[in-house]
Amino acid sequence: MTEVKSPEVPAPPAAVPDELTPGHRRWHGLRPFLPLVALVVALILPYSTLHLPGVFEGALNSPGTLQLLAVCLVFGGLAAGYDLLFGRTGMLSFGHALYFAAGVYGTDILVTKAGLPLWQAGLLAITGGTILAALLGAVALRTVGIAFAMVTLAFAQVGAILVARDFGGLTGGEEGLPLDVSGLPQGLVGVTNTVNLYWLALAYLVVVVFVVHRVSGSPTGRVLAGLRDDERRIGVLGLDPYRFKLVAFTLAGGLAAAGGVVYVLIVGGASPHITSSEWTLALLVMVVLGGPGTRWGPVIGGILYMYLDHRLVAFGTSDAVEALPAFLSNPLSQPLFVLGTVFILAVYFFPGGLASLAPRLALLRHSLRTPSRRP
Repeated sequence: MTEVKSPEVPAPPAAVPDELTPGHRRWHGLRPFLPLVALVVALILPYSTLHLPGVFEGALNSPGTLQLLAVCLVFGGLAAGYDLLFGRTGMLSFGHALYFAAGVYGTDILVTKAGLPLWQAGLLAITGGTILAALLGAVALRTVGIAFAMVTLAFAQVGAILVARDFGGLTGGEEGLPLDVSGLPQGLVGVTNTVNLYWLALAYLVVVVFVVHRVSGSPTGRVLAGLRDDERRIGVLGLDPYRFKLVAFTLAGGLAAAGGVVYVLIVGGASPHITSSEWTLALLVMVVLGGPGTRWGPVIGGILYMYLDHRLVAFGTSDAVEALPAFLSNPLSQPLFVLGTVFILAVYFFPGGLASLAPRLALLRHSLRTPSRRP
C-alpha cells in the first residue's frame, strides 16, 4: 500500500506575551508615577482659570468650584478610611457616619460654644472621635456578620437622636449649628480664602491615603487581609482576631473624625443630616463604586459620587432636562434616581468597581490583538 502523507501546515507564529511588548513595559514603567501626576494636577488646579462648561459652573479657580472640589476630596478620604473596614478587613459597619459627625459637631461645639482655638478644638474632636470608636468598637466587635452591622447601626441611631433633640442645648437640634468664624484663623474665613480650604482638604486626603497604604502594607495589614478571607485561620495561627479588628475599627473612626474637622470648616457649620445612616450607606456605595480593597478605587469612588451628587441637582433643573417629555424629565430631575442608575450600571458592568476598568480593558485589547486559530 502506498503511504499517504498529509500536507505539512506551518505552525502559526507564537504570540508574544503582553509582558514582553514594548508598549506594556513602557506603561508599567509609568504607572508608579500616575499618583504623583494626579497630585501635581490637584496642586495646580487653584491656579487655573480654565472654564469647563457643563462640568463646573465657573472657572477651576472660582470659589464655588474649589469648594465643590474640597468636599469631593474630603469624601475621597472618608471612603478610603471606610475601605480599611469594609474592603480590607471585611467588616460591614452601618454606623461609620457617627465618628464623622463626632468630628463635625465636636469641632463646631468647642469653637462656637466653648470658644477654643481651632487647633485645640480640632485635636480634641479627633481624639474624642477616636476614643468613641474604640469604646463602641469594643462592644460591637463582640458580634460578627449581620449582628455587627445592626449593632453599629443602633449606635449611630442613638447619636442621630441625641443630635436631633439638641442634647444639652449644644447641637442646635434640627436647625443645625453654624460655625462661629470669629474664632477661626483669618486664612480660613471668607470666600477669597476658599483656596486654603481646598489645600486643607487635599492634605487630609493625602494623609488618609498614606496611613491606609502604610497599614495595608504592614504585618498588621496582612493580618487584616487574612481576617477578611478566613478569620478562623488567623485564630489557628495564635493571633487574636478581636484585637486586630479593634485596631482597624478605631483607626478608621479616627480618620473619619479628622475628616469631620475639615468638613465643618468647608461648609461653615454642622447639620443633623450628617448623623444619619444614609451617610454610611453613601460611603459604602462610594467604596463599591470605586472598588473595595483596591489602592485607589475608594478614593475615585468617593470623589466621583460627591461630584455627581452635587452636579446632578443642577442637571435636573437644566433647560435640557425640562425640554424632554414628561416620562423622561420627571425621573431625570431626581438626582438620586440618576445616581442610582449610574451605580447599578457600574456594578453590573464592572463588578470589581472602577478600579477593575483598566485590567478589563487590557484583557479586551489583548483578545482583540490575538489572532484567532482556525483548525
